[in-house]
Amino acid sequence: MQTVLKLLPSAPLKPALPFGVTVDEQPLVIPYRIYQAEPPAGAETSLPPTQLAILNCLYTRHHDGRVRQRRLKHVLTLNEPWVVPFVVRLVGEYVLEILLDIRRELVELDDPTTPQHTVYGQVLAANPSFLAVTRQRVASYWACYYRHLYSDRRYYPGSTLIESMRAAARHRSAPTRSRHPRV
Repeated sequence: MQTVLKLLPSAPLKPALPFGVTVDEQPLVIPYRIYQAEPPAGAETSLPPTQLAILNCLYTRHHDGRVRQRRLKHVLTLNEPWVVPFVVRLVGEYVLEILLDIRRELVELDDPTTPQHTVYGQVLAANPSFLAVTRQRVASYWACYYRHLYSDRRYYPGSTLIESMRAAARHRSAPTRSRHPRV
């Protein structure tokens, strides 16, 4: 992590409004927004894959939506628990193009037999308040900006995503039934 942080240029403003989640029973604090410019060209090429993924996740919190979208594309295919909060937070934001990218990539979210469903379900089941707040944000942004495009909120990309995520969380938090009856 320190290697990644050293790559970040200085910022004109401090990271804004951090939010916390739990991932694999460990607390993770993520900034709502960062204001650093992107590292100079070529600075990222020497990073190992995990460190590059961490850097890309951090830049999904950038104040510029184009930077968030570009960096998101590099982490959407990763089924790592620590990536999930970065993606989910973007579902609760207002950039429709980002929502469409997420919906296009998370095609296995609704299939309980896939790693994608499992990892999203486990992280979100462990963070019900994070999921609830994100759902509220989705509804709010739909009402404010996208009601004219999606008259039925159920078809708004943020709504379809959050409902798929809620279903995955419910599936992962449901008690497993034993195959053997209790005697």
